[in-house]
Amino acid sequence: MIIINKNLTGGKVMADEKMSRRDFLLYAMGGWAAVGVGGVLYAMYKTWEPLPEVKAQATVSFDISTVQPGELKVVSWRGKPVFVLRRTPDMTQCKDRSVKDEYTVVMGICTHLGCIPNWEADKKIWHCPCHGGEYDACGKNIFGPPPRPLDVPPFKIQGSTIVLGEEGPEYKQMKEKGLTT
Repeated sequence: MIIINKNLTGGKVMADEKMSRRDFLLYAMGGWAAVGVGGVLYAMYKTWEPLPEVKAQATVSFDISTVQPGELKVVSWRGKPVFVLRRTPDMTQCKDRSVKDEYTVVMGICTHLGCIPNWEADKKIWHCPCHGGEYDACGKNIFGPPPRPLDVPPFKIQGSTIVLGEEGPEYKQMKEKGLTT
């Protein structure tokens, strides 16, 4: 029902519209539907947001000065092993893939099928037990089916500490040379 108000203020006729019960219910249901959609979207956002445990593993700090020459340490980063090897003078030297000229820092996952290679200290190589692939002390593939060297994780050097998960200038130089993936 429309009620016409014949108030001619400014030469215009003003119309007042009275809302019916059906229109009120339509707007009320629309409002509840909007609240429901908002709740569903919020629940989806909270589901897709990374868990605090995952956020905490985004970066891992490790003091590389604790690694003795010839020793291999395994650090867990994002649930994957990272090998930190302090090379000795008799090991393969790798200027381009080194951290502080004497450390090799690589992902401990074979680039062939994702196995975890074993460090053989007497031969100074990583040996993948799955298909016999071998990597030297720099992480370069030297034998077998692995298609490329072990991956270098993003890292940043802060004094004697390496921060895995952040790209520092050393990592960016490796990346520019195409030594990382």
